[in-house]
Amino acid sequence: MKVFVTGASGFIGTAVTRELIGAGHKVLGLARSEESAKHIINEGAEVHHGTLENTDSLRSGVAKADAVIHLGFNHDFSKFAENCEMDRLAIEALCNELSGSNRPLIVTAGIGPRSSGRPATEDTDPIPNPRLPRISEESALTFLQKGLCVSVVRLPQVHNTAKQGLISGLIAIAKAKGVSAYIDGGVNRWAAGHVLDVAVLYKLAIEQAVAGRKYHAVGEEGVSLKDIATAIGGRLKLPVVSITKEAAADHFGWLAMPASTDMPASSALTQQWLDWHPNHEGLIADLDNGSY
Repeated sequence: MKVFVTGASGFIGTAVTRELIGAGHKVLGLARSEESAKHIINEGAEVHHGTLENTDSLRSGVAKADAVIHLGFNHDFSKFAENCEMDRLAIEALCNELSGSNRPLIVTAGIGPRSSGRPATEDTDPIPNPRLPRISEESALTFLQKGLCVSVVRLPQVHNTAKQGLISGLIAIAKAKGVSAYIDGGVNRWAAGHVLDVAVLYKLAIEQAVAGRKYHAVGEEGVSLKDIATAIGGRLKLPVVSITKEAAADHFGWLAMPASTDMPASSALTQQWLDWHPNHEGLIADLDNGSY
């Protein structure tokens, strides 16, 4: 089938594009720039020029495809709320164009914070948080009532040796501050998944296309922030230190809230549903061997 992929030239999108093409599918990749277009072409995919802001370009991309994977998101956190609203409108446009058909859509969301301390499962509902206004999952799943075949992939910290999700921000802060830090005991955890395992999950999910499913792209349920900071410090040859919650905002800036948040998650149901078996390197191994 031909799959329209937003974010096709990005970190995860590139891996998903390669996985889909390797499985015999065709990819139509959304490109907002000539640089992105060249990248998509080099991966063997077809280019669809447009942007997340231009909902007409999204609808015309959907019209050419048998299935849609929405990976695109503007990660400029200085205007996070504005970008979340853009994401909501983009999802609405994709869903409206798919209305009346059985063509599947996968929307991307994140692994959120836990109030219980136990790893989130695929059946766990997101915890509303006005400071985290991204509602990709909720926006998409409302269209189930209209008969759309929509499902969700929740992402943890997706990594290889070059990029590591929010942890790339921790690395940049460590370089700037001269120390690799965690908050208090650093016992809070972040779920993680290798980008190549994540790409396989997207392929399986779009092929099986079960409406309403929420998948967890998780290879490791939870890696402590102390272990993450220790790996970063070891690789950069920097001191590893604990800082207080009171000092976190000054040290971490916008990353202070996630750096103090517990975000473990299980993928047991996802592995069972999709016969998906993550088997690539773990987060700490990629940090130990990272090219940063």
